[in-house]
Amino acid sequence: MMATEGKRSPTAHRTPAQIREHTRTYQATPKQRKNRSERNKARRKLMKEGKAKKGDGKDVAHKTSLMKGGTNARSNLKVQSRKVNRGHGRKR
Repeated sequence: MMATEGKRSPTAHRTPAQIREHTRTYQATPKQRKNRSERNKARRKLMKEGKAKKGDGKDVAHKTSLMKGGTNARSNLKVQSRKVNRGHGRKR
């Protein structure tokens, strides 16, 4: 066991063990694997159109989230900066 095993990351606010546990128990569920697959398909779709590029610092966002019945239809996708997409819904 490393000396930093229990030390929390200043940005993640979780210990490495907590992150591994979350990945193993939640991210590996069939529902989450399907959602991740759909998000990856959406990004590939916009990369093929030339709207997004590898390493561009942008996220492909769904106007209506997949969790709320959204689809990967082109009319439901948009390219946003990471800051805007990941900060949505949070009070600042």
